[in-house]
Amino acid sequence: MTSTRTRTHQPWTADPERWPDVAVAAGSPARAAVARAVFGTAVARLPVRVRLADGSADSRGLHGGGGPAAPVMHIHRPREFFRRFGASGLIGFGESYMAGDWDSTDLTGLLTVFAAHAADLVPPGLQRLRRLAVRRQPPDDLQTVAGARRNIGRHYDLSNDLFALFLDETMTYSSALFVGPDGAPAASDLAEAQHRKIDRLLDRAGVGPGCRVLEIGTGWGELAIRAARRGATVRTITISTEQRALAARRVAEAGLADRVRVELRDYRDLDGRFDAICSVEMLEAVGERYWETFFAALDEHLAPGGRIGLQTITMAHDRMLATRHTYTWIHKYIFPGGLLPSVTAIQDSLARTTLRITGREDFGAHYAQTLRIWRERFGAQAAEVARLGFDEVFNRMWTFYLCYSEAGFRARYIDVSQLTLARV
Repeated sequence: MTSTRTRTHQPWTADPERWPDVAVAAGSPARAAVARAVFGTAVARLPVRVRLADGSADSRGLHGGGGPAAPVMHIHRPREFFRRFGASGLIGFGESYMAGDWDSTDLTGLLTVFAAHAADLVPPGLQRLRRLAVRRQPPDDLQTVAGARRNIGRHYDLSNDLFALFLDETMTYSSALFVGPDGAPAASDLAEAQHRKIDRLLDRAGVGPGCRVLEIGTGWGELAIRAARRGATVRTITISTEQRALAARRVAEAGLADRVRVELRDYRDLDGRFDAICSVEMLEAVGERYWETFFAALDEHLAPGGRIGLQTITMAHDRMLATRHTYTWIHKYIFPGGLLPSVTAIQDSLARTTLRITGREDFGAHYAQTLRIWRERFGAQAAEVARLGFDEVFNRMWTFYLCYSEAGFRARYIDVSQLTLARV
């Protein structure tokens, strides 16, 4: 199955109020020319193919180095594509896809190639100028208490119905854990794989009958429900109003309202101590400036003898250091203010607490499979996405996000880990 819908290219006009940087291809011709040269040099040695609007290879060598089976990038509007790319780099690359300037026969495959070569796409000489070219994250995106709630709202408060279109019945929006070492391909296994992931994390934290559990980052409530069914009492916190509403309803429908409290609360505004603390893919949204604050809160609220189960997306430490101040397409359109930590960065933050990592499991291949299922389900729901009020630009943005994320895991540029934290 291809990553994009197969159809004849049909241009459209993006709403300039909703999508100002997609509606207009800003950028100077000079920067566009540089971008074209850099892009051409990069793709010439990659296993991809590039075709311009008329379907032929560019006369100036912009054709890629791939064979007949390589993913094909169709650039429908070269002028707009290179203007955006020249003006905003990888942000412009993503915006150009949102605008319909280009498509691919296999978007995930194409992005996987780019992710696998992320470190050497730009010539070494130009890499030294990177700091002058890339943008810094806006001050408004800092994960202060007010900023975090605003940032989370931009993603998780979009629409519960939107997420329900592509998630399974557990409404779990994080990596599943399949049976095989490389993940199972069958979509029918997703709910079972999500329960396997949750159970593994609850086991790490030692959740059982009579256990007092704190969950930081409720999601839509499945972990809290599963912990309560083990006989635990659960206090779960979120800063998403939409998630809190649906999670509380799901808890009530499961008959567990007497065992689970769902609160709209920041992790910096907690009280009490707990025998077990769980958090699934929330650390990525904390922001580097607040990592020590987050782990200090875990340390403060963990009761003596307790354990923590933490699941987080990670990246290699050297990549994290090289990119931590960069403002990316993901920051601008999907997850403002966040940063993927490295395991080394987590260890450095824990050094200022009494907690240490006592167990670890990496399973990035399983996240690639999870994202593949989500991407295919989302692609099959285009009419429903439109019915919910989301336009074509949003549809392409979300498709790009899911393919971009899947590609990162397939290329092993990023990973996902479950960690056990305890006092030693």
